[in-house]
Amino acid sequence: MLSSAALVALWRYGYLALGEKVPSGVDSPIVMVRGSIYDREGRLLAVDTDLYDVSAWRPSLDVGRLDRYASVLSSALGGKADSYGQKLGGEGADFLYLARRVSGEAARSLSGFLAEENLPGFRMDRVAGRVYPEKDLAAHLIGFVGTENRGLGGAEAAYEAELAADPALARGGFAYGNSVFLTIDANLQYRLEELAQAALEEHRAEAIVMVAMEARTGAIVAYVSLPDFDPNDFLAADRGTWLDRVAIYAYEPGSVFKVYSMASIMSLGGIDEHSSFVCDGAYERTLPSGEEITIKCLGVHGVVDMTRILEYSCNVGAAYASDTISTIDFYAKLREFGFGERPGADLAGESPGVFRAPSLWSGRTKPTVAIGQEILVTALQMTAAATTLANGGIMLRPRTLARIVDADGASVLVAEPVAVRRVLDERTASAVLADMEAVVLDSGTGWRARIEDLRMSVKTGTAQMIDPVSRRYSPDDFIASTLALFPSEAPEYIVYAAIIKPRGSSTYGGRIVAPLVKDAANTIADLYGIARAGSASVTHDGRIVLPSLGAAAIGATMPDLTGLPKRLLTPLLERRDITVEIEGDGWVVRQDPGPGEPVPAGSTVRLVLE
Repeated sequence: MLSSAALVALWRYGYLALGEKVPSGVDSPIVMVRGSIYDREGRLLAVDTDLYDVSAWRPSLDVGRLDRYASVLSSALGGKADSYGQKLGGEGADFLYLARRVSGEAARSLSGFLAEENLPGFRMDRVAGRVYPEKDLAAHLIGFVGTENRGLGGAEAAYEAELAADPALARGGFAYGNSVFLTIDANLQYRLEELAQAALEEHRAEAIVMVAMEARTGAIVAYVSLPDFDPNDFLAADRGTWLDRVAIYAYEPGSVFKVYSMASIMSLGGIDEHSSFVCDGAYERTLPSGEEITIKCLGVHGVVDMTRILEYSCNVGAAYASDTISTIDFYAKLREFGFGERPGADLAGESPGVFRAPSLWSGRTKPTVAIGQEILVTALQMTAAATTLANGGIMLRPRTLARIVDADGASVLVAEPVAVRRVLDERTASAVLADMEAVVLDSGTGWRARIEDLRMSVKTGTAQMIDPVSRRYSPDDFIASTLALFPSEAPEYIVYAAIIKPRGSSTYGGRIVAPLVKDAANTIADLYGIARAGSASVTHDGRIVLPSLGAAAIGATMPDLTGLPKRLLTPLLERRDITVEIEGDGWVVRQDPGPGEPVPAGSTVRLVLE
């Protein structure tokens, strides 16, 4: 990047080269600085940095040296010299862009070549460009921008109006957008992404999705969708990695859905805590039309009540329970849980899933929906619906926005928890939450999620996927999932995870996802200080803050930054009085200026990491 002095010299050079023939539309552009994106603790996730647009004014070019122009451009900016030569020597408007949004280093190199070779007719305009310091961390939630620095995905698109700078409010040639703080915790996000990546590789899966949410506020603290991509270079990634499997990807949820179907049936009065059904391995029913319906179970469970239906994940019991209520009531209650509608988590492109109206149901739809088939949901919907169980029957809207501040640091908006509606009475919500604790017993499908000193309410599931060719259930493709609320006595957090198309030793949610959810719950409990059984407790704010290295700061003189990690350097990218260049990853091994040297306004600070 260029210092102020270098920019002045470069501007003077361009002015002299182009003279008064410079079109007014490009004479003195306002630099539009897009607002930054942070996590809930103020850790930098997206920030604008200085880039440059390189242009030429044909009437001022030395036409006899076009080959030399092309060679200089190729050396400084990369690309083939022939391509630049064709642009410069071709027909068209007198003004043309040769490169857009090049780095400060490339601009500095080109400036040196131009001065050395005495080549007139070029200019470079400073523009803002997007940098994502944490690379692929929470990429789907944060999103990315296009060549015009406009949001194309995630929060970048959802908050385009807030992040984009308004040129009418420019000051000193710069216009600044508002900054957005998300609800995620970058520290937890990193840890859960590591767990998910390990599971993705272990089970040779196509994808993994995981959501961690504050049960009492609806705030999402981790938003994991793998595989992911680096938004710094999203065009280099496979397009399939762009898919947000948290808010957009819809699928049949399988047996995890029994939590919501059984809660609905109990709420409607079809069953109570004492109702029971006999599982002999299959649900069988003959319709008035003579059609015979059979839904198989994974075992023969005998007499099952509400607790056993969830504990064993009994298809037969859930299907028979659905016979106790009407189709229209069942549909309406499940809609109240948010299925079939967009969750409203402040994101662009949220999917409502697919939940057909009762007029389109067949005779087997109701019992099939009760076991988590014939309905398409998203991971975001499944997690948000669980807030109903955690809050005495009241559903909260999921949130990814914490607050918005303007360029001066003043609050524009502070997001608050939003109660969507009452879905269940308190007694039903409490009963279902308690019944889910049986799932982690030795006899339950989710025993692998059990944490001995932390009460967990869990449900596992495994769903066959539809083969797009045969349009029948595939014998090979499954989605395995697990939902957990903890601690059960007063849930503080909700974790939902799904592994898509596993190809390892198992496809069952209780075998491959329950351990992942257990690890995630342990991580959350340790990070946020959730009380565990038998542990000593004191009255405090619920979080222990350990002393750590502070973020890097540069004053009038240069400090010694050697050995500092990259995460402590990223706040420097927001400085507007100096230019900071960070090269590489890891820890600082070289710096310029050196320790103790003055750092006046307009300086360029270069940090090399390894």
